[in-house]
Amino acid sequence: MTATTTAPRTITPARTVRQPSARLRAWATRAPLLPALVFMIVVTQLPFVATLVISFFDWNALYPKARHFTGLDNYRQVLTDEDLRHSVWTTVLLTAAVVLASLVLGLALALLLDRRFRGRGIVRTLLIAPFLVVPVAAALLWKHVLYNPEYGLLNGLLHSVGGPQPDWVSRTPLLAVEASLVWQWTPFMMLILLAGLQSRDQQQIEAARVDGAGDWQIFRHLTLPHLRRYLELGALLGSIYIVQNFDAVFTITSGGLGTANLPYTVYQSFYQAHENGLASAAGVLVVIGSIVIATFALRVVSSLFREEVSRA
Repeated sequence: MTATTTAPRTITPARTVRQPSARLRAWATRAPLLPALVFMIVVTQLPFVATLVISFFDWNALYPKARHFTGLDNYRQVLTDEDLRHSVWTTVLLTAAVVLASLVLGLALALLLDRRFRGRGIVRTLLIAPFLVVPVAAALLWKHVLYNPEYGLLNGLLHSVGGPQPDWVSRTPLLAVEASLVWQWTPFMMLILLAGLQSRDQQQIEAARVDGAGDWQIFRHLTLPHLRRYLELGALLGSIYIVQNFDAVFTITSGGLGTANLPYTVYQSFYQAHENGLASAAGVLVVIGSIVIATFALRVVSSLFREEVSRA
């Protein structure tokens, strides 16, 4: 018999599977967001950079070959020109009046809707409706349906009681613009403050009632301190949007009678005077002011999130 010899088996080492690095996993999770990021940069940042560059030039669209670099002269003119300074003051006055009035009315409506009553859902929907109206349509509504001296609703009500028939836009132009913006932005403030009211600690309120505290004392010592962050958030977010408001001023007064705010002045400089450089400088200042306000708004939002997380 011949002995069969078997060749020794060679053991191959097992292949080590490489785990993706942490950096690669991070890029894999961020990859779906890259198209949106690129789109945002192309749509928002590149035009802003172009506007920033144009703001350093004396550039009239009627004489494109005569443009030349002027440095900060456009910004100096924006800050020193009397008409432009008046538009800045009008912007501040318009924003402050609309935000304060909207906050007060929004707080009153939020306190009303925080109570339970029949038909609360319908009332809430009706109160939110003005915020859903297109801004230009809302301004046209106020200009023609309410303010018109011949067939407007306000003069119709005054006529029924034998009152005067004033031209509201001519007599109180800035107040006319402010009233339309307050009507449109009060629901926004109401929603923010209503969310704050519904996040209160009900046990703390019940304990205060057991101790003999009245409604005014609960509102002053418990509700208002709790709503402070929400009031700040509403004021900051409202300021961001109202500072940039153009529709109401353009539609109701066409920037006349001392109602031209900074966005309307930018429109006038760009489309009517064709001063591209001056309009770009004014636009950059508007953006910088909005960024400053938005920074405070983001801090308030982050503090609200931290409070909710700590409470949970």
